Amino acid sequence: MAARRICGDLEPDPVSLAPRTRKAPHTVSARTYENITFSDPNPVKRWIHRSRLTRAIALVESFPEPRSIMDFGAGNGELCKRLASRYPHAKTICYEPIPAQLVEARQNLANVRGVSFLSDMDGVEAGSLDLIFCLEVFEHLPPAEMQGAFSDLKRVLAKDGHLVVGVPVEIGVPALYKGVFRMMRRYGEFDATARNVAACVIGRPPDRPVHKFDDRHGFYYHHTGFDHRRFLSSLRAVFDVCSMSASPFPRLGVLNPELYAVAKRKKIG
Repeated sequence: MAARRICGDLEPDPVSLAPRTRKAPHTVSARTYENITFSDPNPVKRWIHRSRLTRAIALVESFPEPRSIMDFGAGNGELCKRLASRYPHAKTICYEPIPAQLVEARQNLANVRGVSFLSDMDGVEAGSLDLIFCLEVFEHLPPAEMQGAFSDLKRVLAKDGHLVVGVPVEIGVPALYKGVFRMMRRYGEFDATARNVAACVIGRPPDRPVHKFDDRHGFYYHHTGFDHRRFLSSLRAVFDVCSMSASPFPRLGVLNPELYAVAKRKKIG
């Protein structure tokens, strides 16, 4: 993502950080989103990242055909590529506020029709989107930035639209196997110490340092310290959660590395 070193090898560099007026450093690192996710040297990690996209789309297969779709925090645009293929008659918006990753998405989607690119949410019409995906984003947002993203999503989601949110499980058993993987790669860093891994395994994740994205917005580098339980409580305060699932093995629930929530706007009255 940026010239400064990002430590989260298991997870991508922070994708969609604070909403609206975000700016990122102009220097682009060789560690692209693609290289640390879908093309990571580890075959299991590559499979997990591709599986999460497949699972996210499968969750909405039975819904009415959307006319407008957004990937909120699109990274390199891989999900948009799949969405454009699955819904060729829909308008697909690739929203990515980080310049380096937006460039990567444009390159990845150069030959894909029907996709538009945005780096700012202000121009999106209220209530205009039938389907929004937000995957691997909220674990990077401090509370204020999270609420800002909720506000943006609530504003642009159609009255009968659906929001699909994917977040990592960093508590319990997943914290153990992810922690071992991270310690094997980079022992001693924040997400790769025995103390922090153990804290997550027992359900008491450590406080994460907040890094400045610009003068007004912060973000978290690491997934370690994210608590999906607290996040889901915050999500339910703003949206009605219709269903929950997990990936890559839905029947295993929170033993999986990833959880999904399908949500709608809250009904008034």
